[in-house]
Amino acid sequence: MRLLVLCAHSELTVSELIQILGQSQPRVSRHLKLLCEAGLIDRFQEGSWVYYRLASKTGNSELARSLVDLVPEGDSVVARDLERLSAVKQARMDAASEYFRENASRWKEIRSLYVAEKEVEKLLLRAFEGMEIADFLDIGTGTGRILELMGSRADYAVGIDTSREMLAYARTAIEDADLRNCQVRLGDMYNLPFSNETQDAIVIHQVLHFADRPQQVIEEAARVLRPGGRLVVADFAPHSVKYLSEDHAHRQMGFDENLVWNWCEAAGLQKGQSFVLKGDPLTVIIWVAHAAEQEVVLGEVS
Repeated sequence: MRLLVLCAHSELTVSELIQILGQSQPRVSRHLKLLCEAGLIDRFQEGSWVYYRLASKTGNSELARSLVDLVPEGDSVVARDLERLSAVKQARMDAASEYFRENASRWKEIRSLYVAEKEVEKLLLRAFEGMEIADFLDIGTGTGRILELMGSRADYAVGIDTSREMLAYARTAIEDADLRNCQVRLGDMYNLPFSNETQDAIVIHQVLHFADRPQQVIEEAARVLRPGGRLVVADFAPHSVKYLSEDHAHRQMGFDENLVWNWCEAAGLQKGQSFVLKGDPLTVIIWVAHAAEQEVVLGEVS
C-alpha cells in the first residue's frame, strides 16, 4: 500500500523507493514486480533507468486509484513516506534546474529572434478548441511546457523526448503542476512507442527543424493519429540565420508552408488552417492537419 501511494504521487525508480521506504532492494523489487503483474503499477524503461507509477490507463487503473483513496490521509507512516518523497523530488528538481540554468541562455537567445512564445501558445490552444481529447501526444516535449499547456484539456497526455535531462526537467514541471494525467517517456520521433490510431491530438512544437528526416516525422505522427484526430506543427518559416545550424544543432533552415502541407497530404492527412506569426528575423508557422473520419459502410438491406 505504501508503494501504491508513493507511485500515485510521482514516477519513481527503485533506488528512490528504497531511499524513501528504508527497505532492501530485493524486497522493494519483489513487491513492485507483484504490483506490476496485478496491473496496479506501470513500469517504464528510460535508458538504463526504470520508472514506476500508478497504473493510469491500462491494467487495473481504477482499482489502483480506489486502493490509494482508501489510505487514511492522516496515516503517520504514509505522512513520513510523503515527507521523504518531497526530499527526493527536491533533489531531482535541483539537478534538473541546474541543467536548465546551463542551457537557458541558449534557449533565450533563440526565443529573442521571433514573436513571444505566449502568442504561439494562444494559437496552439485555438487549434484544439471544441475538441474532446482522450489521448494527447507531445513529440519532443523538451521542458514539458506543451504538457502544462494542454494537460488539463486531455484525459491522458504523454510527452516523448530523446534527452533524459529534458525528461527529468519536464517530469518535475508536470508534477509541480499536479498534472497526474500527464507522463513523459523516452521515445524516438521516427519510431513512436504507440500502436496505430491511438492518439486524438498531437503537437510537434519547435522540433521538426532538429530532424534530418522531417517528412518521416510527419508520417509517423499520422500513423498513430486516430480518425478525426488533429496534428499541429509549429516551426520556423525558411530563414538564413546560419548560426542556428552551426551552434544550435538545427538540421533544417525552416520550412516552406506548402512543403509541410504536401508532407501532411502524402501521409494521408487533410489540410486545415495555418497561422503565420511574422518575426524578425524568424517567422513562426503553425500548421493544423486532420486525420480523415472513418467512413461507415452500410450492408445491403435484404
